[in-house]
Amino acid sequence: MQIDKNLIQGKIDVIERDLKFLKGYKKLSIKEFLNNFKDIQAVKYSLLEIIEACIDIGAHLISIYNLERPKTYAEIFELLGQNEIINLKLSKNLTNMARFRNVLVHIYNKVNDSKILEYVKKDLENVKDFIKSVLVLS
Repeated sequence: MQIDKNLIQGKIDVIERDLKFLKGYKKLSIKEFLNNFKDIQAVKYSLLEIIEACIDIGAHLISIYNLERPKTYAEIFELLGQNEIINLKLSKNLTNMARFRNVLVHIYNKVNDSKILEYVKKDLENVKDFIKSVLVLS
């Protein structure tokens, strides 16, 4: 089996579109962000799309490299790191990102909206690093 370049590029297109959208939020103060419910919801959904696209790419790579089947989304990135498909630091950061996805989806009523903006400002470089790693493989 080979890497499906069309599948990967389609997911990367979604990620890049959402990263571009979120770039504008990096300049907002926490007060400005928290005062606009539409912004909070838009950022949450864009983050969710980015994370889901990374998970889809990771799952595809696991299938291509015939790795053990992950039990959780977080485990996808752990397996990619353990098998040296991505570096271990990136693996750890993406594992945390997958766990954050679970909070957004399953414990959405307990999400600290301040943390959402913090995530946008500090943690999206991991996604860019993941894309770079994936493009080297394909």
